[in-house]
This record gives sequence, structure tokens and C-alpha cells, in this order.
Amino acid sequence: MLLAIDIGNTEVTIGLFEAERLRAKWRLTSTTVRTADEWMVTLTALLTQAGHSTQEVGAIVYGSVAPGVTGPLVDGVRQACEVEPMAVGPDSDLGVTLDVAEPMTVGADRVVNTLAARELFGRDTVVVDFGTATTFDCILADGRFIGGVIAPGLATAADHLIRRAAKIPATELAAPSTVIGRRTEDCVRSGVVFGAVDAVDGIVRRIRAEWPGDTAPLVVATGGLAGVIAPLSVEIDRMEPDLTLNGLRLAARRLRGGGRH
Repeated sequence: MLLAIDIGNTEVTIGLFEAERLRAKWRLTSTTVRTADEWMVTLTALLTQAGHSTQEVGAIVYGSVAPGVTGPLVDGVRQACEVEPMAVGPDSDLGVTLDVAEPMTVGADRVVNTLAARELFGRDTVVVDFGTATTFDCILADGRFIGGVIAPGLATAADHLIRRAAKIPATELAAPSTVIGRRTEDCVRSGVVFGAVDAVDGIVRRIRAEWPGDTAPLVVATGGLAGVIAPLSVEIDRMEPDLTLNGLRLAARRLRGGGRH
């Protein structure tokens, strides 16, 4: 089996693959205070609870945009599974092209999203990834990443608003039934969620207006908060919540055949 690990600034998403099938998935809080031993114990417990063991893991692949989290986490999974993890980044030989001014600054998540879009969709694609930031990855059918947009993430914007305004309470990130809120919580929820929806749709329309060639791109939503925004959007065509994990799976296959998987 293959363990795919997406290390983000807010969350660490871990997927366990058997061939192309995602058998289990976990989301953990990104933290720089957890030691390698704690990561080892956590991973072992997660696999055991899901009916698996560390001995079943034949390959590990990871991509990270959070260097402070990466070292202890990678050491921990190495100890747990006794497998050397494979790192994926902008310098990895994945058969994709980073056609931007500074290719080495492209995040690992955007690299594997490009690979996944090429392999799974085979057409021009805009991947809207809802994480700490909301990123728009512009990808041509031949696997060429031509740039995109980085905007504040949904949770990031909400947290900033709550911290800066003393009388605004923390609230669940879900769409209210009406735009006009009758309580403060509903007003915040409406502003954050519907504001994000309209921002996404507006940016996608601008991207489509600038798109090279005559073929309109497929717009795919992914990431932890995709399920909040995608159903309300008129510009998003489909939702693939596990696109980044699948990109890591495809990267592992290309780099080393995916190990025993």
C-alpha cells in the first residue's frame, strides 16, 4: 500500500491507497510542536483503527508547503513504517512543465494538482484548491502549469475577521439559508461564505477571459473546504476532494512505481 501525505499550513491530509483505491483518509492539524515519536504513534494508531498496520505500507510519498512541520512528521512516518519517504516538489521529474517566471517557488500541492489534472482529465483545467489559501491553478492539457491566482482562504479570512472584531463570534463555515442575516453569526457566515463564492466565480470568469486558445477550461474544486463553496458556485464544473492525494499517488508511481502497491 501507498501512504500519501499532503502537508499544508493548516492541515496534514494523509491517504492510504491500495493501487488506485483510496482505502482511508485522515485530516490532522498542522503543528510544529509534535515530535517525531508523536507522529509515529499517531500514524500507527490511525492505521490500526482503520484495520491496517504499518507493515502494509510499502511506499510513502509526501509534498509539503510547511517546512516547520515536515521534518518531525517525515521522521515519524519513517520510523513507523520502516520505509524511506519520497519527497515531491517543483524539481521532481513528473513529466509536467512549470511554465512560470519562478518555477522553483511553485508549491508541491500545485505541482501534484497539475499532474493529477493531466492524468485524470486530459484537458485544459483550472484547479481551485480550498486550503489555508484559495489557489487557482491554470493547467493546459499537456501538463503545463501556466500560473494562477492565490487568494486568502475561507477559514483564514474568517479567523482574521473574528480576531480583529471583538463583538464578532466564531461561527461555523456553512452557507446560511438567506443572504440577509438576522443574527450576528448569520451575518458573518453570509459574508464569509457568499463573499468567497462570488470571489471564486469572479476570478474564474477573469481567468477564462484570458485563457490561451479557444477551448474553455474545466474548473475543478478540491481541498478541505471545497464542499462548502462548490455547490453554491456557478463557475465550478465538478468537485474532486481528493485530487491532491491522487496527484501524490500518481507522482509516486512515476518516481518509483509506487513501491509494493
